[in-house]
Amino acid sequence: MMGKLFGAWLGKRLAGRNSGAKGALLGFGAAALARRSVPALAAVTVGGWAFNRWRDRRRAHPRYPSEAGPGAPASDTRSPS
Repeated sequence: MMGKLFGAWLGKRLAGRNSGAKGALLGFGAAALARRSVPALAAVTVGGWAFNRWRDRRRAHPRYPSEAGPGAPASDTRSPS
């Protein structure tokens, strides 16, 4: 019901002064396009949001290898010679 009302409103706006069948066809096409594309766009948006959130969490707590920890530089160590 809401889609049909939105399509009628959009068709009237697009047709402008040339109302009639042109506005009805434009409204029907706009409603059909929205009905088919909105779920796909919503899925892509939610997927992008989830990926961004996952990436931000990974960046907040980086994991380093154990050999990358802080230690004395090689020049400051004493050799047993």
